[in-house]
Amino acid sequence: MITRRKFIINSSLSALALGLGVYYKAGASIAFDDELRKKAAEIHDRILTIDSHCDTPLAIRYQKLDLGVRNNPYETGSKVDFIRMKEGGLDASFFAVFLGQGKRNADANNKAYKKALDIFDAIHTNVKKYPELAELAFDSKDAERLHKTGKRAIFMGIENGYAIGTDIKQLKEFYDLGARYVTLCHSSNNDICDSSTDKNGAEHDGLSKFGGKVVKEMNRLGIMVDVSHIADKSFYDVIKKSKVPVIASHSSARAICDHPRNMTDDMLRTLAKNRGVVQLCILSAYIKTPKPNLQRDSVMSALYKKYNNFVDLTEEQNKSANADWKQMKIDFPAELATVKDAVDHIDHIVKIAGIDHIGIGTDFDGGGDLSDCFDASELGNITYELVKRDYSETDIAKIWGGNFMRVFQEVEEFAK
Repeated sequence: MITRRKFIINSSLSALALGLGVYYKAGASIAFDDELRKKAAEIHDRILTIDSHCDTPLAIRYQKLDLGVRNNPYETGSKVDFIRMKEGGLDASFFAVFLGQGKRNADANNKAYKKALDIFDAIHTNVKKYPELAELAFDSKDAERLHKTGKRAIFMGIENGYAIGTDIKQLKEFYDLGARYVTLCHSSNNDICDSSTDKNGAEHDGLSKFGGKVVKEMNRLGIMVDVSHIADKSFYDVIKKSKVPVIASHSSARAICDHPRNMTDDMLRTLAKNRGVVQLCILSAYIKTPKPNLQRDSVMSALYKKYNNFVDLTEEQNKSANADWKQMKIDFPAELATVKDAVDHIDHIVKIAGIDHIGIGTDFDGGGDLSDCFDASELGNITYELVKRDYSETDIAKIWGGNFMRVFQEVEEFAK
């Protein structure tokens, strides 16, 4: 009997199927392969599982999310807490210190820097409230160490190099606080590089001169370079500049879903030559092109206008914006992609880049969810789908953390 995680075997399969977090409506008539589910559950329990990107610190700061209790995602809007991580067999997660792109001047940069410090403090404080459930993690070895104890490992990464403004010395300060990767930009250009989604197009023609120095300093310190969100040209510039493998902490395959946030086949091949890894993002709009939803789009546009594109907001405005965004999602729910759709991306990336260059970065609490992997408690469904598609335990272990940890360790070794 599996004891480390909560796997429930119910012969009627009416509520939970082998604890993989699949909930069934009364009257549903679906045939399940009991042996495959049992096999998936056992594999999922044995291997080290890592989510390389979630935005739960947003919920901690603005909704006072309690990580030590089981939260209802439909009430709180949050997909992650320590209880649901355990239920879904998630051993480690990278909590994002996220900063929306604001103005780029001395005053704005200083505010962004201080906000990053506040978010780091919020992560440290809230994880330390539950030492019996989780610990902060700073070294690649911490993941396996905590995996053996049954505690969740909480790593940290910075999403948007805007946090350092133009002061490269701040990288060391953030490293000391626990930052083990930096996503070079977010949805707009910054002083480091061009973004894949800036409405004004390219500014630096890829990586800026300052950005080149940032990559070099990250290599020196042992901070992984994250190429998610950055423009295609920025990506190729980073590959040329970095002396170690890079990560895409939450990106998908553009050949399957044509979105500029996703990676082209050539980028996937280039990443493989770099020995890097792309962590599949399960945000539905990056998995499957959504059908038009004019009402939802109209409300979203109105919210972006009301809240200044969600940048330069006060604490009270942030709380109000999060509440309005949550209500919009309730009133106008998006049509979600499925685990099958997501694993189609894994199949494609394996075909193009190889099994050694794919992982999982959910983007939970930053928009990530699927109809049948709606929160952290349901992550075992991905393993079940991989088993159905004849992925071996060795390959599943690579996807769920082995590939990412290889890059993490290479970056650490180079810095030493």
